[in-house]
Amino acid sequence: MELEEEGEFDKLTGDFTDEASQAQFSNTFAELQAYSLRLLELHQNPNQSPSFFTSFFNFLQKSSAQSLQPFFDYVLFPLLLLLDAATECRSKAKEERKMSSKVSDKVAESVVMCLEQLLSKCYLGSVDQMVVLTTKLAKAAMLSPSEASEEFREGAIKCFRAVFSSLRGCSDDFCSCNQILGFPELLESNTLQRSFSKASESGECLVAFLQSQDASVAVGYWLSFLLKDADTEAARGHRGSGKLRVEAFLTLRWLVAKVGNADALAYFLPGVVSQFNKVLHVSKTMITGAAGSVEAIDQAIRGLAEYLMIVLQDDVNLSGLDMPKNVISGYDPNNNKSSSFLEELRRLRIKPEGQNTIVEEDNDGELVNMITPKSEFKELSADSMKRKGSLHVARTKDWIEETSAHVNKLLCATFPHICVHPAKKVRKGLLAAIRGLLSNCSYTLKDSRLMLLECLCVMVVGDDEEISVAAQEFLECLFLYSGKHCVKFDVSDIFGRLIEMLPKVVLGSDESLALSQAQKLLVIIYYSGPQFMLDQLQSPVSAARFLDVFTICLGQNSAFTGSLDKLILARPSSAGFLHSIAELQAGAHLTDFGQTFIGSVPSGISKLTAIQEKPIQCPWETIRKTYEFPCTPPWFVTVGSQKLYQALAGTLRLVGLSLVPDFEIEGQLSVITDMPLGHLRRLVSEVRVREYNKESWQSWYNRTGSGHLLRQAGTAACIINEMLFGLSDEAFDTFTKMFQKSKTVREEARQSGAEFTDGQWYKFGESTWKTKLKKAVKSHLIDCVGKIMHEYVSSEVWDLPTDRKSSLLQSDEEAEDITLHFFRDAAILHQVIIDGIGIFALCLGKDFASSGFLHLSLYLLLENLISSNSQVRSASDAVLHVLSATSGYPTVGHLVLANADYVIDSICRQLRHLDLNPHVPNVLAAMLSYIGVAYKILPLLEEPMRSVSQELQILGRHQHPDLNISFLKAVAEIMKASKHEADSLPSQAESYLMRIKSKISEQGSGSCYDNDTGEWESILYNLNDCKRYRRTVGSIAGSCLTTAIPLLASEKQAACLVALDIVENGIVTIAKVEEAYRHEKETKEEIEEVLRSSSMYHLQDNLDAADDGADENRLLPAMNKLWPFLVICIQSNNPVAVRRCLGVISNVVQICGGDFFSRRFHTDGPHFWKLLSTSPFQKKHKLKEAKAPLLLPYRNTSISSDDSLAEVSNMKVQVAVLNMIADLSRNEKSASALEVVLKKVSGLVVGIACSGVVGLRDASMNALSGLASIDPDLIWLLLADVYYSLKKRNLPSPPTSDFPEILEILPPCLSPKEYLYVQYGGQSYGFDVDFSSVDTVFRKLHARSFSYQMYS
Repeated sequence: MELEEEGEFDKLTGDFTDEASQAQFSNTFAELQAYSLRLLELHQNPNQSPSFFTSFFNFLQKSSAQSLQPFFDYVLFPLLLLLDAATECRSKAKEERKMSSKVSDKVAESVVMCLEQLLSKCYLGSVDQMVVLTTKLAKAAMLSPSEASEEFREGAIKCFRAVFSSLRGCSDDFCSCNQILGFPELLESNTLQRSFSKASESGECLVAFLQSQDASVAVGYWLSFLLKDADTEAARGHRGSGKLRVEAFLTLRWLVAKVGNADALAYFLPGVVSQFNKVLHVSKTMITGAAGSVEAIDQAIRGLAEYLMIVLQDDVNLSGLDMPKNVISGYDPNNNKSSSFLEELRRLRIKPEGQNTIVEEDNDGELVNMITPKSEFKELSADSMKRKGSLHVARTKDWIEETSAHVNKLLCATFPHICVHPAKKVRKGLLAAIRGLLSNCSYTLKDSRLMLLECLCVMVVGDDEEISVAAQEFLECLFLYSGKHCVKFDVSDIFGRLIEMLPKVVLGSDESLALSQAQKLLVIIYYSGPQFMLDQLQSPVSAARFLDVFTICLGQNSAFTGSLDKLILARPSSAGFLHSIAELQAGAHLTDFGQTFIGSVPSGISKLTAIQEKPIQCPWETIRKTYEFPCTPPWFVTVGSQKLYQALAGTLRLVGLSLVPDFEIEGQLSVITDMPLGHLRRLVSEVRVREYNKESWQSWYNRTGSGHLLRQAGTAACIINEMLFGLSDEAFDTFTKMFQKSKTVREEARQSGAEFTDGQWYKFGESTWKTKLKKAVKSHLIDCVGKIMHEYVSSEVWDLPTDRKSSLLQSDEEAEDITLHFFRDAAILHQVIIDGIGIFALCLGKDFASSGFLHLSLYLLLENLISSNSQVRSASDAVLHVLSATSGYPTVGHLVLANADYVIDSICRQLRHLDLNPHVPNVLAAMLSYIGVAYKILPLLEEPMRSVSQELQILGRHQHPDLNISFLKAVAEIMKASKHEADSLPSQAESYLMRIKSKISEQGSGSCYDNDTGEWESILYNLNDCKRYRRTVGSIAGSCLTTAIPLLASEKQAACLVALDIVENGIVTIAKVEEAYRHEKETKEEIEEVLRSSSMYHLQDNLDAADDGADENRLLPAMNKLWPFLVICIQSNNPVAVRRCLGVISNVVQICGGDFFSRRFHTDGPHFWKLLSTSPFQKKHKLKEAKAPLLLPYRNTSISSDDSLAEVSNMKVQVAVLNMIADLSRNEKSASALEVVLKKVSGLVVGIACSGVVGLRDASMNALSGLASIDPDLIWLLLADVYYSLKKRNLPSPPTSDFPEILEILPPCLSPKEYLYVQYGGQSYGFDVDFSSVDTVFRKLHARSFSYQMYS
């Protein structure tokens, strides 16, 4: 501060030089004089109003430091008087306080506020002034919470801090004050207060005095009371002040920074460190109150580090370390090697007199009362300090070793826990402390160096990006430093320690500790580079030991270490949504992949053309959002969190990446993976021995080691998968995001124009792990994957049963004896192997398919989509999506479609041996669920359809009764594919017809066709092609229909329902095929006319050649075969099947037309109407003439009585019948089916509508509305007959005298049997007439259906 705004200040006279400045000087003095007088008056009479303190504080705050400095002593005097008075009246005994005049809390707090402002802007002039001031402030700050308010004590400490923060060094370049930094080295920028760069003009250097032995007593006292104040607030619990505790630590940091001398602070190190350690130790358990204050913990961490950085700095302990200075100082990454000799001299400490005086330190590590008693310190002055002697310790080698060991013990007990503290500020403070200690005390604290590096590694992969970036930058700096000592020399020791401790902490109870250990190992390996891992795994013994450690950590035996809550949450769901299965309707996306549309182009319109190839972007990002891949092993969820597994897996991925050979080094990936692969090979060998000895699974599993071997194989597969996943681009991207945050920040800064001098940091890690999978490496990887895949797809592995219902078990007795652990272990092994297949696909990309691995595993994945274990199904679903993405297909359906020939071939081969492959029908159904809408698969289904038809015949169903539903599901999928194709056939055929007519109308007639022979040949070719495809669709639909029709009589509900779906889709498909045939026939006639008129008879011969077979009449013959089985299904006692069958009948009658069913409803109608004859709440009437159904000799059938059905089930069946009647009667095409039985049906429905069964009212009214569309008069008469018979009053009068009375037209009935609806519909049971229901139905139908018939 050389100039002031008001003018230039004369250093010698203390006056301002110009007139304006003198005027300002006078104004400032006048203001301060007035305030000083009021302060003195207040001191004399404490009861006066202290309202002027606000304006006084504002004045001090606005005034500049230079304007206040001349009047510093003038203003300081009254403030100190009031401070003394406030302190004195509060420090007296309780009785004395009552007798004396007390300075109020408001005045005392205002005094320290103004004093803080004054001390922060003015500097002290002498040592005596500093001693007096600090003595008074210390006395005020040391008042107990019961004596003074929190604000007063906190203000006193702030004043104390202002004293030290405003201290300035002298102008002597050789003074010891120039060897210190002058402010806390780890002070955050937002807390850095105003510093004075100008040297002090007084003859005494206050900073040098603090560093001298004469001030050692005072320094010890100040350290003591500051730590005591902080400890007092912590002991008060939630009543303690966290702000006061923070101020105490911050003031201590300023004091230590101003002393800044190892000689002056070394004596107090044990006590200070112990007190700080106490603070950090309590922070592990306290999260609230003053002891748990985040800000206070941060200040304590930084204060401890700054104290150690000064006392145990490597540069100032040369003699104790017995090492040359150039070696030690070279460790600092920020050290400037080109520093001049003069700068080195300035770093040397000035040895004060009396330095050889040694005072023994306190052995228990606690800061004792090393100075004069409190009462004696009141009169302390500079002279008295010198008379008291000094507190000094010689920092010999033994002292350094003993002190560093003590410090190491304290740091190791607190720092590892603080590095995972939930508060960001605490972790940020710890990072700053670690940076300072490693940069300044690496040799002195050599015992703590490894621990500090481990804590730094934990913060490198922390969740907070700001801390992670800073930690990565510093760690990169340490690894890249090229001095004598380097972190690289510590890596091996850290690696060995972590490997040894990892199993203990993972299997322990502290998950946070296990996570930090795993993260340390991950960071150490990443920053050490691949060559480090190669060196560590060079020996087979060390490699086996490393894999054994991870086998223990990831092993399934560790699943029993988790809590009961984790075990409950880890229970798998019995069912789950599979996105692959949800792609049943993926055919809608086929137009994006390869779109063909008949009639849209003049040529190339065949439906059998190959799918058009186009580049497709791999949807890996979508898959990564939907699936967790690779997923956490199912057993690990009971051990630890997802973060713990990711840390362990990340280590294995780096190991796999380091073992890959390139053109410079020879990797050992194949050798290392052989070690865990040996467990799988032993498992395969054991299963083969079991099969050879024809041993049961239970006996095999009970043998010693079999279960353990099964679990070992699952763990080994998990380890192999993670090692191979490290070679994928996805894993490398994950590591880049995790460890290259600092690089990203620097790139952004560089783009914004920032410059960096530490270019070496910027290049770190860019190419260390960036292994490019070139041809040589890829070929090695393919060989390694092939060796693993050989074991993964081994039949012995997949012969392991996963549930009690597995067909691989020899008998039900064996299934009951097997423990559930065996099924669980087998399912887990299958899941991990399936995940491995997806990982290999990610690593190899399209080489996975070209190497034959896709064809080797695709059928296996489809096979496991129908696994009884939900986790295996989910794994197969995820891996199928990965395979489709890596192979360039948009959906799984396209992947299976493109490789359908391999899958169909495997299915056909296994269909021939159903006794060995009983699951193959389910596989066929699952496979078709992906490609059910794809036309390309239909020609390949001829042989599977033939095999399925044979198995669904009578003998086949008897031979494999448990497979009937599976085969039906496969037929259902085939039918869905045919139906989807048939839906588009009529529109395509019609469009083609319109195109032909348009062409004919454009060209006209006559000889103009002669020149278009080639074009007409192409048209004929396309027409014949469409005919063949239509016949193929119709033929497959007919075969499926013929196969499923007999199963309509099945008493198994599932089989009957699937057969009904097939039948319904089959009728729709055949109807569409016939509609397309009619358009094709018209198209053919148009073309024939053109060919005859143009004399192109050779083309007409080609046109006639395609008409081989009569395919114009498929629908009604198929319906004729189907009807009897539908009637049998209606007669069954299964209400669910009956309701579904009624819905099918409603649809097929509307498709085929009612005329075909008129006679059939007349003949078989009683089976339908019987369902409406009895109320659901009435016991059914058994007919004497009812015949027992025919039983085949090999059928074991138990006939259940209708009484076992619930009333609600019967009601739902009757609702389905009424809905069928409504649908058929409303459709003009199907209404004729009910004309013959109209009176019978109308009578039954009216009886139900007029009854009190409310649950059938809406359905019966719906049916009556439909029947009214056929014959409204009949329905009105039936309802009016009941209505007017029950209504005795307010009968309507005839409109004219020509009409008779209503009672003459409809005479009242004497009994319910005389109602017309009873005479037409027959006797019913339980449907008693209810007038309220009759009134409601008649009025609603009168308004809805009969209003247009009212007489005018």
